[in-house]
Amino acid sequence: MYLGSWLGRLCRGLSRPIGKTPQPAWGSLSRSLALSSQRIPELSSFVARTNTCGELRSSHLGQEVTLCGWIQYRRQNTFLVLRDWHGLVQVIIPQDESAASVRKILCEAPVESVVKVSGTVISRPPGQENPKMPTGEIEIKAKTAELLNACKKLPFEIKDFVKKTEALRLQYRYLDLRSFQMQYNLRLRSKMVMKMREYLCNLHGFVDIETPTLFKRTPGGAKEFLVPSREPGKFYSLPQSPQQFKQLLMVGGLDRYFQVARCYRDEGSRPDRQPEFTQIDIEMSFVDQAGIQHLTEGLLQYSWPDDKEPLVIPFPSMTFAEALATYGTDKPDTRFGMKIVDIGDVFRNTEIRFLRDALAKPQGTVKAICVPEGAYFKKEDIEFIKNFAAHHFSQEVLPIFLNAKRNWSSPFAKFIKEEERLELAKLMEIKEEDMVLLTAGEHEKACSLLGKLRLECADLLEMRGVVLRDPASFSFLWVVDFPLFLTKEGSPTELESAHHPFTAPHSSDIHLLYTEPEKVRGQHYDLVLNGTELGGGSIRVHDAQLQQYILATLLKEDVQLLSHLLQALDCGAPPHGGIALGLDRLVCLVTGASSIRDVIAFPKSYRGHDLMSNAPDSVLPEELKPYHIQVSWPTDLEEEEKASATPSNHLSS
Repeated sequence: MYLGSWLGRLCRGLSRPIGKTPQPAWGSLSRSLALSSQRIPELSSFVARTNTCGELRSSHLGQEVTLCGWIQYRRQNTFLVLRDWHGLVQVIIPQDESAASVRKILCEAPVESVVKVSGTVISRPPGQENPKMPTGEIEIKAKTAELLNACKKLPFEIKDFVKKTEALRLQYRYLDLRSFQMQYNLRLRSKMVMKMREYLCNLHGFVDIETPTLFKRTPGGAKEFLVPSREPGKFYSLPQSPQQFKQLLMVGGLDRYFQVARCYRDEGSRPDRQPEFTQIDIEMSFVDQAGIQHLTEGLLQYSWPDDKEPLVIPFPSMTFAEALATYGTDKPDTRFGMKIVDIGDVFRNTEIRFLRDALAKPQGTVKAICVPEGAYFKKEDIEFIKNFAAHHFSQEVLPIFLNAKRNWSSPFAKFIKEEERLELAKLMEIKEEDMVLLTAGEHEKACSLLGKLRLECADLLEMRGVVLRDPASFSFLWVVDFPLFLTKEGSPTELESAHHPFTAPHSSDIHLLYTEPEKVRGQHYDLVLNGTELGGGSIRVHDAQLQQYILATLLKEDVQLLSHLLQALDCGAPPHGGIALGLDRLVCLVTGASSIRDVIAFPKSYRGHDLMSNAPDSVLPEELKPYHIQVSWPTDLEEEEKASATPSNHLSS
C-alpha cells in the first residue's frame, strides 16, 4: 500500500509542468529529471523508521513515531539522546514496571549502540526546552525498543569537540564518518555534484561519459601509477586525467562531454592533494576561452550551497604577468591587500649598495610590500622573515619602519635618505604602525619572494588577532595568458609545457613558435579561489601537424606514445577546449575544512597510505609470477637513508 501510494505521487509529480525553468530541446526525459531534483526527499521511505531523529518538531505532537539511530549519550538512566545523520532527539526512558524490558534495553545498551525506538512525540516540560537543539521543544516517550547492534568500547568518542589525531581518524575512518562535520561535508559534496549534473546535462545538453582508468603511459606531467599486465614487460597506467579521452570524444562528435572523473598521480600527499582525487572534467567543441569561462561561472553559481552568500559573476580576470608582478604568484589570494609595488625609481640614487647593484643590472628591480601593523611584530618574527628569505630564495629582505626607533633590525635603515623615506611612504601609502619589506634582484625572483612573505606575514598577523582573510569570503579570480612553455629546470636550452602539451598557442603568437617559442602565450586559464588553484583548462591544439611540431620539435617527446591522438586529429577534429575543476579542493574551501582529506570518504594519509586497511600491502612472490615481476628489496643502508630522509614523492614504503 505504501509503495503504491509513493509510486502514485511520483507519477503525478512527473506529469506536472515545471514552470519557467529553462528546458533543453531534447525531450520529456530531461524535464522529468529536472523536476525530480525539486521534490522534497522522503527521508524515511523504504526503511523501518517513520522519521529521522532531527526532523521532529512541535508540529508532530501526539504522533506515534519509530526512530532508528545511535545512542549519543544517556543521563541518569532517565533520558537518552538518539542520533542519526539528520540530528539529535531526546527519548524518555520509561520507569514503570510494565515497561521493564524497554528500560533494560535503553539503560544497558552501550553508547554508540544502534537501537530502534517507537513512542509518542510529547512536549518537554515548561522550562526544560533546549533552544540550542532543533528538536529541543519535544521529546519521545518510548513505548518499545529494540537493540539492533551493541557497540564495544570505541577508540574515541563520536563528538566533534573531542580532539583526535588525523592518524587515528583515518585508522577508524568508519567511526570518524559518524561525526556531524564529516556528515555535513560529504552530504554537501553530494548535493553540489547533483546540481552540477543538473546544470550540465539538463540545462546545457552535456553527456556524462565514463572514460577508462586502465590506459598507457603518457609523456610529461606528474608521475603515473603503473599497473602490471600478464604480458611480459607491459604495463597499464592509471591516467592523471581524462585529457586525451575527452579530446577523442570531441573528434567523435560528442560535442559536449563531462565526467565526475577519478584521477591518479604518484606523488606525495599535501593538504590540497591526494594520490587519487576527483575532478569535474568538461570539454566542448566549437568554443573559445570566454565560452568555457562563462560556462564554469554559471556552473559554480548554480551549484553553490544555499547556506552561503550567492556568487556574483562574472569573476574578475588577471593575466599571469599581472598576477606575478602584483602578488608574486599565479594563484593569488585577493581577499587582502599587501600588493607588491615596484619602488626602483625611489632608490635610483641610493647609497645602499645591494640596491644600487641590483638596479644596475638589465633585469634588476627593487620591490616592496607594506605589512599593515607590522610594527607590532616581535624580534623573532623579523628574524623568521629574514631567515625565510635567505633559506628559500638565497635573497636578502630589508624591513623598514617609518618610526626610526623601530629600525633596530635593519643595518641598512640608517642609509635611507629622508627624501627616500618620504617618497616611499607616499608611494605605498604607509601608516605609522606599518612595516615595509623590501628586496632587490631579478623581477621574477623578487616577486616570488615577496609573494611568499606576503602569505607568511598574513599568517603572523592573524596569529596576533588581525583579521585579513575572511573565512566566509570567497574570492574567485581567472588567471589567463600563461606562457605556453617554460625552460626546464637545470636545462635552460630545453622547453617543457607550462600546462600540458595539448594547449593551443594564442593565435597572434603562432609565428613565434618557429623563432622564439619561449615568448608564446598559451590559451590556458586557471580558476583561483582564495589563493588555491581550483581548476585549469585550455583551448586545445586541434591541428595534427601543429601538435606534432610541438611534441617532436619543441618538447622532444616520443610522438609514438601519442600516435593515436595525432591520427585522430587528422580525421576532421573540431576546435575544442575544456576545463577540469578539483572537486575535493572546491568542497574543502566551501566547508572551511583544513584538508581535502576531510571531504573525502576514504582518503590516503600524508604518505599516501590507507591506515585503515594498511594499503599498499605486500604480495607473495607466487602471486607476482603471472605478471613476470620480481621485487628488488632495498639494503639495510638504503632503508636507514630512507627513514632519515624527509617524505619523498614515492607513496609506497
